[in-house]
Formats: sequence, C-alpha cells, structure tokens
Amino acid sequence: MGKTEDSSSRAVLRALSILETVAGRSHGLTNSEISRKLEIPKSTASYILHALETKGYLSRDKETGKYRLGLKLITLSQNVMTHLDLREIALPLMQHFVDKTKISSHLAILDRGRAVYIEKIEADSFVRTDTWIGKRVPVHATAIGKILVAYMDETSVDGILKVRGMDKFTSKTIITRTKFHQELEKVYKQGFAIDDEESSAGARCIAAPIFNSDGAVVAAVGTSGTIGQIDEAHLNRITELIKETARKISNQLGFHSRTHRT
Repeated sequence: MGKTEDSSSRAVLRALSILETVAGRSHGLTNSEISRKLEIPKSTASYILHALETKGYLSRDKETGKYRLGLKLITLSQNVMTHLDLREIALPLMQHFVDKTKISSHLAILDRGRAVYIEKIEADSFVRTDTWIGKRVPVHATAIGKILVAYMDETSVDGILKVRGMDKFTSKTIITRTKFHQELEKVYKQGFAIDDEESSAGARCIAAPIFNSDGAVVAAVGTSGTIGQIDEAHLNRITELIKETARKISNQLGFHSRTHRT
C-alpha cells in the first residue's frame, strides 16, 4: 500500500471513530473534546468534522460548537431497518406464493442503477432459475428492474441508462430509451412488469412494486419461470398472485394508497 492509500485509509478510520465517539455523547462534543479523546491533531479533527458536517453526517450547534449526529445517518439507519423488516415480512408471503404456484419467487431492491436480489425462495421443481441472492441485473431487460424504476421520473431513469447502458440479451430486449419509457408508462399504469424472454430466451418473469409507509417504492417481489411454467393460460393468475403478494408486503410496511409518481 502506498503513502496516499495509507493516508486515505487512516482518514476514513478517523472519520468512523469520530462518528462513533459523537454517537456516544447525547449532548455532543466540541472539536477540542474530540481531538483530545481520540488523540488526533485538532486541525485534522477540524478537517474531518467539516467534511462530515458538509455531507450531513454531523450537525454543529453554532452557539456551543458541539457536534451531534446528523440526519443523514438517521436516513441510512432507517434504510437498513427497512430492508431488515422487509425481508422478515416478505419471506412468509413469498413462501405462500411459491406453495400455491410451484414457481420460484425473489425479492429485489434498486442499488446503483441495478436491481439486486436480496431474498429468494426456490420452488421444489426440477427447473432452477438463474438467480441468486446478491445477483445484480439490468433494469431495462428484467421485470424486477422495470418495476423498480417505473415510478421514477424520466430524468432519473435516463441517468441510470446513461451510466449502465442498454445491452441486448435476446431479440426481444428493449434497447432504445424511447421504447423503454413507453414500456415504463405501461408498467406504471398496470401496476406490474413482465420480462417476456427479454433477458433470457425461454424465460418469463413477472414483478410487482413494494411501497413503504411514505408511498415510495422500496423493493419489488417477482417470480421467474420458463415459458412453459408461466404460459398464457396461467399468466393472469400468476400475475394477480404476485401483485397480491406485493400488496400484502406493502400493507405490512404501513402503505395505504398511492396516486402519483415520486
């Protein structure tokens, strides 16, 4: 490790130590108190404190000069708790769906422009889906990805597509922004998304949105199977079941109704 990397690592560790130290004092701490407690130069502490305050991780009382934890940390902790609560709530409902349909189900969130699977229940079948916890998939070619961005504004969606691109996986993959926005409008109106052999030939997926108590989409629940498993004769029934699963999860997260995009 070079000197620059070593210096950066030390700065990060000091920043974390400062956050932990401030968190332990409900009335806050001044720059001098933090410097003495952690045995770091006051100028170094001042630099790190300013950076943490600028990013919202700390707030400073102008009268006393004391630092306390900022709202950014509260938001981050709430997100962590939401995901923990989400999985605990979703799993039994996902299992119920799998028991009724004999088709696998998965739970995903949006992270850095990709849909990421955070839970999965595999059906007791000889057919195995190509998904696993931690797998990241593109938003433009998957049902789970489409539903996660369908409630976002066009500018935000375009920002994701600009960074992530629109790779073609099959002859049915949507690869233009105009067509993708048209698809998202359809998804938004109907309340569910379908990947009809768009990411993998012979596979069909359905997904529905999960809302939190504020009416924001925090995750999506979906199902994946072969064209034979999710055929035209059973498509509507399976779609309604996945939508019902999403509604029940949303309700347990405190969601009541939603009438507009974020």
